Amino acid sequence: MIGQAHPYSAGSFRKASDHVGPRSYNRRVPLDVAVVGSGVVGRACAWRLGQAGHQVTIFDPHPGSGASFVAAGMLAPVTEAAYGEEAVVEVALRSAAAWPAFATELSEDSGLDPGYRCTGTLLVGADGSDRAYLDELFAFHQQLKLPSSRVGPSQAREIEPLLSPSTRGGIFAASDAQVDNRKLLACLHAAGAHLGVVERRERVRRVVVESGIAVGVETDQDFYRCGVVLVAAGYRSVDIGGLAPWGAPPTRPVKGQILRLRSRPQAPEMSATVRAIVAGSSIYVVPRGDGRVVVGATMEELGPDETVTAGGVYGLLRDAIRVLPGLAEYEITSAEAGLRPGSPDNAAIVGSSGVPGCVVATGHHRNGILLAPVTADVVVALIESGELPSFAAPLSPARFATPAD
Repeated sequence: MIGQAHPYSAGSFRKASDHVGPRSYNRRVPLDVAVVGSGVVGRACAWRLGQAGHQVTIFDPHPGSGASFVAAGMLAPVTEAAYGEEAVVEVALRSAAAWPAFATELSEDSGLDPGYRCTGTLLVGADGSDRAYLDELFAFHQQLKLPSSRVGPSQAREIEPLLSPSTRGGIFAASDAQVDNRKLLACLHAAGAHLGVVERRERVRRVVVESGIAVGVETDQDFYRCGVVLVAAGYRSVDIGGLAPWGAPPTRPVKGQILRLRSRPQAPEMSATVRAIVAGSSIYVVPRGDGRVVVGATMEELGPDETVTAGGVYGLLRDAIRVLPGLAEYEITSAEAGLRPGSPDNAAIVGSSGVPGCVVATGHHRNGILLAPVTADVVVALIESGELPSFAAPLSPARFATPAD
């Protein structure tokens, strides 16, 4: 259960020098909530918590600059479905279904456009062995009853005319969508600010626990008491102190190098998101609809390394141009690397940390933006009711606990 006998400070966060005596947790009374991390997940949760009437402060020394800023913004529960991750497909589909209303409401609250577009995703293979893999993947989709269909060569080129003539068809997921991740971050910041969400450029060192209950956060500058702490610090969540022995979420950085291109006046423009299997490796190309294109992404287990390498850039361009030759005429506008928050089973970690008063929402790996709506809803439900919704059970941090814990 969340928050039995939480210290509560009404109206605003209190410094450690202020006296705030303990009082019983009352779910009808607004809480002060400290959100650690300002990526899409942290800001989405802060916005929803603000809508629910809570006083929210986000702590992040570099707001909006992590994996969410670097990402491509794909909302692809069908083409992202992977072997061994079947348990979370239902959650991904639920969140994808929530995205149209989420985007509309966010636009209304922020006065900005998050760039949501339902373009579908075309998944193709570069050669015979890659296409054989697509046969297996389509069977997997059918097994899970995912909304995808096989398309032949002519159908594939109708969907995306820039495909290489050697393309021999593929899989089309019409319901897959995308959002402009950088516009999304700006929308969430503005919508939260309108509700009184405050962002502090401070690094949280640890969750402060007294008598077994989380009572606040200690930053590099100060100590803030609060009713609930939400740890949504991406791959750095594991480094937030105070949650031992098993409350610290087991996150790790998974490096992804990504390119941003822009069409030149004489170059043809793409119309659909394309994912491709090229010599066994996966690549995606996401068109923004205004001449901008995102090409990604590598998957590297190298620790907290954000170096953009010649090999990474070469591999992305080589594979993308093989599938979409017209991209050779595009201008490269940026090459970046981000660090996805991975978990031991590559599924998100959302739920009670094991320390009363502290919730975690991290480990989203490739799907942080896709899962933002449902994650925010789960966090609000958990904080207000003390119960994790049944559909979110596969995300519970308790799955990593050992019997000794």
